[in-house]
Amino acid sequence: MYALAQLNLLFNYISAKKIKDNSPKFNLDNLDEIPFVTIQLPVFNEAYVMDRLLENIKLIDYPKDKYEIQVLDDSTDETVISTKAHVEQLAKEGIDIKHITRTNRQGFKAGALKEGLEIAKGEYIAIFDADFLPKTDWLKLTIPYFKDDKIGVVQTRWSHINRDYSILTKIQAFALDAHFSLEQVGRNSKGHFINFNGTAGIWRKTCIIDAGNWEGDTLTEDLDLSYRAQLKGWDFKYLEDVTTPAELPVVISAARSQQFRWNKGGAENFRKMTKRVLKSNLSLKTKIHSVLHLLNSTMFLNVLLVGILSIPMLYIKNEYAHLKNYFLVMSFFVASTLIFFICYWVMYKKNHGNTFKDFIQYVVMFFTFFSIAMGFSLHNSIAVLEGHIGKRSEFVRTPKFNISSLKDSWKGNKYLRKNISLNVIIEGILMLYFAFGMYSAFIVGDQGGDFGLFPFHAMLTIGFGFVFFKSLTSKA
Repeated sequence: MYALAQLNLLFNYISAKKIKDNSPKFNLDNLDEIPFVTIQLPVFNEAYVMDRLLENIKLIDYPKDKYEIQVLDDSTDETVISTKAHVEQLAKEGIDIKHITRTNRQGFKAGALKEGLEIAKGEYIAIFDADFLPKTDWLKLTIPYFKDDKIGVVQTRWSHINRDYSILTKIQAFALDAHFSLEQVGRNSKGHFINFNGTAGIWRKTCIIDAGNWEGDTLTEDLDLSYRAQLKGWDFKYLEDVTTPAELPVVISAARSQQFRWNKGGAENFRKMTKRVLKSNLSLKTKIHSVLHLLNSTMFLNVLLVGILSIPMLYIKNEYAHLKNYFLVMSFFVASTLIFFICYWVMYKKNHGNTFKDFIQYVVMFFTFFSIAMGFSLHNSIAVLEGHIGKRSEFVRTPKFNISSLKDSWKGNKYLRKNISLNVIIEGILMLYFAFGMYSAFIVGDQGGDFGLFPFHAMLTIGFGFVFFKSLTSKA
């Protein structure tokens, strides 16, 4: 079902590319039409990127009397002092900027955004996480779309300043590129629900308030507020051609914390939002896409279950000949992988090219991505299960590094976790388990083996091996 939904989004994406955007827009040449904007920068212990963030945001090309900057600083380390000094220096340079701190982190990022909103002077609220570097003309490219009174959010596409740093950053960029093109355009072009991505977007203040304001009861407050706003009838505008550069996690422990938060938050929002979606007066197609969107993190749980059961299945299939026809019918579901392969290729060639060499590079990247995604399936399944059963946990920020080239090093980052969890040990055991699955292909059956699942087990072995060994080597 998820694969078929992706295929539908691909058709939507292709058709959307043929449609000219005739949205009404503010005329920014007319000073009277330029609205006031509040730029919110929610930060927490960002020693490595804080100066870069502030030096970048001060370059925004927008009338100085038409915007303010709120640094929403929940930090608990020495960066509170250095950030305060930097903000004071920028204020002396004539920038309307405030350093806002809280006595507690209640609600985490959602709580900080909500508190800042109470004193925000802007009609529109732009939000950037600490690792994002919006271009100088970012506001001029996004604000004009709010001329349409129905628009509650304008979201831009993420780009990646360190895409080629490592295999880990390449596969993260590969997945995010598909989301920000295929899914966001595919849904938005047909009026289906999309999500504000937590950063690199701008909200209409009245939309936030009308939807019930920020709530901190899930780990993905952005997805939560997005659905509440769209259920209230607000429209979202997604701009694929406006990119906002950001830094991808370069070490696997940072990617783990980010993946855990996104996947658990997705499951929490499934619990919170599904009934509201199904009871609404939305079209059936929008309801289906919304439910599958809210369920997408649960894919990891399915992958893990299928993987674990596939080895016993291999033996059962070859022990009981009368069941073989069932397994032949079940092989039809391999079509889902083919659908993903086609969908991701259309996105890949748009960004990288359409030559034979590009296609070969894509094939390698696709199977590398799928293998490593499988390797994350245990970690992400635990996050999904916690989300579905309602287990609460703290909002854990993804450590930032200020890394954009191979010359930069993440070694010594003080925010990295330095312990090896039980999950990592289990991932090592699963690597051996799936290696046994590869060995089993040679010994089952009467015809010299059964290699139908060999590629699947090889990808699982590689994926869990990658995650296991990278977790061991990046603990310090």
